[in-house]
Amino acid sequence: MSKQRLGRGLDALIPRSATREISIDSKDLRFDDGQSVGVIAKIEISKIKPNPYQPRESFDRTSLEELKQSIIEKGVIQPITVRRLPGGMYELIAGERRVKASAEAGLTHIPAYIIEVESEKELLELALIENIQREKLNPIEIAKAYQRLIEELGYTQEEIAKKIGKDRTTVANFIRLLKLPEQIQESLKKGEITMGHARALINIPSRKLQIEIWNKIVKQGWSVRKVEKAVRDLLKGKDLEERAQKKKTHASAGLRDIESKLKRIFGTQVKIKQTGNSKGEIVIEFYSSDDFERLLELFEIIEKHSR
Repeated sequence: MSKQRLGRGLDALIPRSATREISIDSKDLRFDDGQSVGVIAKIEISKIKPNPYQPRESFDRTSLEELKQSIIEKGVIQPITVRRLPGGMYELIAGERRVKASAEAGLTHIPAYIIEVESEKELLELALIENIQREKLNPIEIAKAYQRLIEELGYTQEEIAKKIGKDRTTVANFIRLLKLPEQIQESLKKGEITMGHARALINIPSRKLQIEIWNKIVKQGWSVRKVEKAVRDLLKGKDLEERAQKKKTHASAGLRDIESKLKRIFGTQVKIKQTGNSKGEIVIEFYSSDDFERLLELFEIIEKHSR
């Protein structure tokens, strides 16, 4: 599938009639004839194979149970999307939650929009983009889906944003989540912390400090605002520390220059040790009595010139 084709938006591939949230009357919906594409028909759940490019990594049991009860009461509101496989089988493109909940609800058939997919690359595009738009993925699953579109299909963040109807900053913020330590990513997936918490943690340059603050969020129930303040204080302290270090480095460089000049003057090792803000000592080494006499003569010459 070309980027130009997908760039027209998902509705260019999957019409509104197949995706808008309306109850489908199974009495009026025909069974699949085994040949047609671009149609909505009832297909056997047992003949649906999972999508290898499915971005979802886990299911929330409570959410799945709610969807199951909704299907029992109202039926499947949105058809799933599949493509045909040899032998009368189907490969799922989007709708894994609906398939799983329908099977648990005791359904043997499910409404499906059957489309033609030209290549594995096209299947990957459809699976990732449609699932991002239509399924309840957690932030890490979304971030990984964006990353796959970039790494495997060569999309830019701007292109992804255009296709899913978001701004580029939103896409960038999701991808940045993948820089967090693994345990923090898992915590976000489980819902222990929110996207707001995670975005604040990203700004901490130290992984050790990220984990330290994360532990306080989980154990002490820190709000997003409290985390943001803690991060600002950390960064402010780090900035002051860096300035002090630069000042110290600059001062040390000045002392090294003076040491070099004194070494040239006295012809021996000279060390300057700073013991306080305005205190220190100069150590001039000698290695024999003759060397000591030579230094004394130099001191006398310096003394005469200073009068």
